[in-house]
Amino acid sequence: MLATVGDLHDDLAGVLGGRVHVGAPLARYTSLRVGGPADVLAVPETVDELVVIVRAAVRHGACLTVLGNGSNVLIADAGIAGVVVRLGRGFIQCDWRVTEDGAFVRTGAAMPLARLARVAVKRGLAGLEYAEGIPASVGGAILMNAGAYGGTVGTAVETVEGVDARGTVQTVSGASLAFDYRRSSVPAGFIVTAVTFRLLAEDPVTVRDRMATLQTRRQESQPGGAASAGSIFKNPDGDHAGRLIEAAGLKTRQVGGARISEVHANFIVNEGGASAGDVKALMDLAQRAVWERSGVWLEPEVRLVGRW
Repeated sequence: MLATVGDLHDDLAGVLGGRVHVGAPLARYTSLRVGGPADVLAVPETVDELVVIVRAAVRHGACLTVLGNGSNVLIADAGIAGVVVRLGRGFIQCDWRVTEDGAFVRTGAAMPLARLARVAVKRGLAGLEYAEGIPASVGGAILMNAGAYGGTVGTAVETVEGVDARGTVQTVSGASLAFDYRRSSVPAGFIVTAVTFRLLAEDPVTVRDRMATLQTRRQESQPGGAASAGSIFKNPDGDHAGRLIEAAGLKTRQVGGARISEVHANFIVNEGGASAGDVKALMDLAQRAVWERSGVWLEPEVRLVGRW
């Protein structure tokens, strides 16, 4: 039977205590700083606690949504029904195992991908240096095969651990996940809890210089400072979403508090006080304008979640 908000809270509070909240605002947890509240926000610190949450959601017929670093989502102004899970600090641990030609690193899914990349480079390990400026968590990066400048996380993934939609703990190989451009075949409802990456040893100066070069390139081509969700649309085959949006004359176009960046047209920034509806209106405008001018329908890279 479908749970009420009170049912969900009471069922989870016995295990999570003060780490379960009713009507929790979610905008603070997103890089765009927009979006409404969660019916119930739950913050597990262990895999066992996550299993309890998943099984409670199944038992009560409640939707379950996982929110990582909030960098690739647009949460509706009306919020998200059911349970929203945000993995706690218990999911940011790292364990390194050195090998003859590099290392394996097992990291919790809540670890910021950029932080992991910086630590790897300091150790003279190659395979993640392109990720220094990507604001995703490791778990979110796996779901969308995050990448930049020709590099993607999928190429370095050895295994992925998680909890499936029924609350069963599983481990799958990276090779089985069919990583592709901004997608992977992680099963629906599967919550990533930890990832093991295989990284290669390389001259530390060379790896560090490569990261610095990509960091400079990112700073010169992408907006800094203002709140954004990163790239709004996927690049179509053989072209770039930003170029198509700029060609449609939409650079600096504004709706409410949201504006298409003057630095990179595939970024929407929150000028202050923007709503999710403002951002969605700009996305709709860009899709229509690009279609009318270029005959290309842009596919969102950000995920729309909640009560749209």
